[in-house]
Amino acid sequence: MAPDGTISAAYVADLERRLAVETAARIEAETRLARVEEARARLERMVKQARHEKFGAKSEKLDPDQRHLPFEDIDVAEGMLAAAGDAAEKAVGNRKKSRKPSNRNKGNLPDHLPRIEQVIEPESRLCPCGCGEMVKVGEDRSERLDVIPAQFRVLVTIRPKYMCRNCAGNSHAQAPAPEWLVPRGLPTEAMVAHCMVAKFGDYLPFYRQADIYRRQGLDLDRTMLANWAGRAAQLLQPVIDAMIADLRRSDRLQMDETYVPVLAPGTGKVRKDFLWAILRDQRGWGGGDPPIVVFRHSRTRSGKIAQTMLKGFTGSTLMADGHPVYDVIADPKQTAKPWTIAYCWTHWRRRFVTFSQSTPSPVCEEMIRRIASLYAIEKEIRGRDPETRRAVRQKLSKPIAEALRPWLEGCLQDLSSTNDLAKHIRYGLKRWDGLTRFLDDGRLEMDTNGVENSIR
Repeated sequence: MAPDGTISAAYVADLERRLAVETAARIEAETRLARVEEARARLERMVKQARHEKFGAKSEKLDPDQRHLPFEDIDVAEGMLAAAGDAAEKAVGNRKKSRKPSNRNKGNLPDHLPRIEQVIEPESRLCPCGCGEMVKVGEDRSERLDVIPAQFRVLVTIRPKYMCRNCAGNSHAQAPAPEWLVPRGLPTEAMVAHCMVAKFGDYLPFYRQADIYRRQGLDLDRTMLANWAGRAAQLLQPVIDAMIADLRRSDRLQMDETYVPVLAPGTGKVRKDFLWAILRDQRGWGGGDPPIVVFRHSRTRSGKIAQTMLKGFTGSTLMADGHPVYDVIADPKQTAKPWTIAYCWTHWRRRFVTFSQSTPSPVCEEMIRRIASLYAIEKEIRGRDPETRRAVRQKLSKPIAEALRPWLEGCLQDLSSTNDLAKHIRYGLKRWDGLTRFLDDGRLEMDTNGVENSIR
């Protein structure tokens, strides 16, 4: 302010500048706070959806394989919320002690990973009071997980040629060319293995792999990648043969089939083929044989195909769904050594789940509840020995199953024969012996979820 009491222009300009800075800071803080609220609202919606899917609809609550809970999206939203909150606090100048960091996954960094130390020294180690240089009395250490993205390189194979100068060119030496998986091709065997693991282990289709490689400047189309995989599959055939031989000695197996769209060569049209899976998985009852699944392809789905695929198998019991294709292998008139079929409860339950979604029904709700009680028992005995599993099933599961059948037969009396719900009930009653076979055998599962998941 000037001596005469007037406000100087410089003072006014300084006030305007400070006001503009404060206004900008306030706007930035409000923007960041709005982002916090937006992230919080999104997280609340996801949690509400997850709770509804887990607790609201009984049908979805019962089968983990049939529901999709967006837990990963919730975790992402939580991260966004935390980051937005930190930024907002910083923008408004909040000096309060920050939230305690999450301990999720703390201590999960394996010891075998190399540790690259980065030492951050202070700008000066001289004491401010002029005493000289300070001495080290300790240190704080923190670990973060780092990654070096996949690096591609070109292996150059050089085979020097040697010749004797005294033999007029009649004597020479050169190492023979090594055998490659793809003769005169681009990939090393490690590259092909990388593509195979990405495809069949990480479920990355070849077109997605091609996009990933393209970002690295590599033009590898999916046709080329598929060709590499085909060549590798030929070399793996002895392994597949050994797996099949091992499966053939297994007594209890699971089998399932599903259609797959296939581009018909030369027509540009998509046809419906079928993929079959045969699984041995003894983990449910603590068996010692490792899990094995073998896939087979066919143009059509029929009992004869299932019969051909199981030719040479010595097993006795096959866990499968209720599709008629499996009737052939269980029929002694059509199969020399017929299989005993243990039917899948998940397939039967799925019929009631689907029906209840379009037509609410107390019968469906009660049916789903009773099946859920059977699955609750299965959850408790998973991994136990066969004798224990059978004993528990006889004591707890068998009474539930025995009460279920007459109740369903009574429900049929009140339903029209053409009613869809009646059809779903008759589906299970017709296969009752196969559905209840697990009660007397601790080495059987209630369903074929294992082989279904292997196809997915």
